[in-house]
Amino acid sequence: MLPEYDFSNAVRGKYYERYRQGTNVVLLDPDVADVFPNATAVNDALRLLVAVADAKAFRRQERTTRPDKAQPPTSRGQRKGEKATTSKAARG
Repeated sequence: MLPEYDFSNAVRGKYYERYRQGTNVVLLDPDVADVFPNATAVNDALRLLVAVADAKAFRRQERTTRPDKAQPPTSRGQRKGEKATTSKAARG
C-alpha cells in the first residue's frame, strides 16, 4: 500500500451486512442501458415480462387441464352420423 492511503477514518465491515443479504449485479449492454434510465425502470420492465410469461404459461396449462369436450373435426373426414360421400369424379 502506498503511504498516501489514509484509512484512519475507515469503518471495518461497513457494507458487510448488505453483502451478506446477497448481491445480484447485472451488466447491461450499452444499447439496452440507453433504453432504461435507472434500476427502477429495468426492474419494472422485467416484472412486466415475468407477469406476461406467467399469464401465458397459465393459459397454456389451463388449456391442457380442461375436461375433454367434443372438438370440432379438423379435417374433412366423415363426421359421426353422416354418410360418406364421394365426388362425381371418384364415382366414375
